[in-house]
Parts: sequence; structure tokens; C-alpha cells
Amino acid sequence: MKLLRVTSNGRVTIPVSLREMFGFHPGRKVKFESDEDGIRIIPLVTKEEIRANAGFLEMKGRILKSFKEEKKKEREL
Repeated sequence: MKLLRVTSNGRVTIPVSLREMFGFHPGRKVKFESDEDGIRIIPLVTKEEIRANAGFLEMKGRILKSFKEEKKKEREL
């Protein structure tokens, strides 16, 4: 567990080990969520990450094509 200090501007420095572990880099967008347990910092997925992983299942659009065909059949009923 790391203890951090909040500055007068409300800033906290995330330790390097955690930045590397969770992919925090300059310009990375994050979302803050809070509940009774505390605060969560959630890194948002970037367009580049989506593009880089778009074909990882090697489906090449088959799922989308199948979905469109199914929707077309539903409309014909």
C-alpha cells in the first residue's frame, strides 16, 4: 500500500509502478467513480486501442453480417 499526499491544488501523483500496470500515460482519459468504499480511477479505452484490437477474434465482420441478416429477416415477418 502506498501513501500519497494531496497537493493544495487537489493533485495526487500516481506511483510509476501503478501507472505502468494500468496503462496511465500523459493524456490518458480516466473516469472517477465513488461509493461508500472509496474512489475508483478507471482508465477509459482509447480509439487507438479499439482499432488495434478490432480484429483479434479474426471474425472479419461475420458477426455483424449475421446480425444484419437476422434483423432483415425479422423485418420481413
